[in-house]
Amino acid sequence: MIFDKLLKLLTYQGPRFVMPKTKNEIKRNVPLAKKTWMGVGGTAEYYFEPFDEKDLSFFIKNKPGMPMTILGGGSNIIIRDKGVPGVVIHLGKNFANISRNGDIITCGAGLLTIDLAKFAQKEGLSGFEFLSGIPGSVGGALRMNAGAYGNEMKDILSSVRLIDGNGSVQEFSPQPDFFQYRRNALPDDWIFVGASFKGIPADPAVIQEKMNDLKKKRESGQPAGVKTCGSTFKNPEGLKAWQLIEKAGCRGLERGDAVVSDKHANFLINRGKATAEDVEELGEEVRRRVLKKCGVQLEWEVKRIGIKGDEE
Repeated sequence: MIFDKLLKLLTYQGPRFVMPKTKNEIKRNVPLAKKTWMGVGGTAEYYFEPFDEKDLSFFIKNKPGMPMTILGGGSNIIIRDKGVPGVVIHLGKNFANISRNGDIITCGAGLLTIDLAKFAQKEGLSGFEFLSGIPGSVGGALRMNAGAYGNEMKDILSSVRLIDGNGSVQEFSPQPDFFQYRRNALPDDWIFVGASFKGIPADPAVIQEKMNDLKKKRESGQPAGVKTCGSTFKNPEGLKAWQLIEKAGCRGLERGDAVVSDKHANFLINRGKATAEDVEELGEEVRRRVLKKCGVQLEWEVKRIGIKGDEE
């Protein structure tokens, strides 16, 4: 036991914070790579999966002065190799509730978007079909106003439920300008904990057919069964990112074990042993080549968080 304590002292890195007494344990040095679709990156200095909304609110109200990062389904994020300082908050299964009242579906932010689409289909509510092709959680999809095939989260959203930077619960119906292309007007430290969406009554069989058609379209044009974050760069206004990347000759471009997909040029893939640095540097090389060839500066859609390998 004495040896274990000594080992902890010798391996300790960085300041320790006095954490509030939450219902669920706040853990130290939790690996994050397997919690993301790209499968790269280091550890969370602190990691917290709140038991419920009250547990999260209590933490926010009493948290020490430290950086805070929200991790959703991990589908649109690159964790850098030296990890994430401060606390990483992940809304798990306790935030995955879902129910229907008339044409309104209400769910927690931890629910997977595919599960929201499946629930709506079974309930005979249309408008959610595009979510069957968007990986990740509802909270993450709301944060970036995720979209596909001409639809976005804002198109079906009725109201949102959040915890603000002071730990207080806020619930409101967003104004039209609240959401924009792949972003919203929310402060960075506000956390989606739930939302309500309005559907359109329709035949479940017809909805399922639409979802099947979208799946076929997706599988024919996008890589499947690989480690990827999906679309890497935002589409510049009036342009397609993948077309610019292809024009710049980046299809199949490699860095370490990271590669630009030869099936869809706006997808970066981890072939199995890529580091976060491999992926990020590959993305930056794509941006450099597109700027040189096409005169367009691509903007990252994938979030990159944490400390890079060359940073202290």
